[in-house]
Amino acid sequence: MQRVYDYAVIRVVPRVEREEFINAGVIVSCQGARTLAAAVALDPSRLHALDPHADIATLQRHLDAIVRICRGDPDGGPIAALPARARFHWLTARRSSMIQVSPVHTGRTDDPDGLCARLMARMVLPPGPVGGA
Repeated sequence: MQRVYDYAVIRVVPRVEREEFINAGVIVSCQGARTLAAAVALDPSRLHALDPHADIATLQRHLDAIVRICRGDPDGGPIAALPARARFHWLTARRSSMIQVSPVHTGRTDDPDGLCARLMARMVLPPGPVGGA
């Protein structure tokens, strides 16, 4: 059965004034499957190409907090205690900080459980080899 889902790409913007960013994760909400999930993968070498002085450890801590909030973990703070849809809207609200999200996109899927992995592969992780040799 096809289910509607929403997603946003998590971006790290090391120097906000330059508006350069790398994709570092995804947030996925599928109300029909009662799913709210996030996955992150920060690539330090790509980030340092934009800003050699970026604080990787601090950024990783904040990215990990997004995952905890999506899971509703008690150590995710008061936002993690909100209903799933409210957490999604809070996480995808526009910000001008070092961690931002893309506009929210909508799609349909037969496999809501595999969405995070597929979107990470498509939007965040480096592409695999092209063609076969």
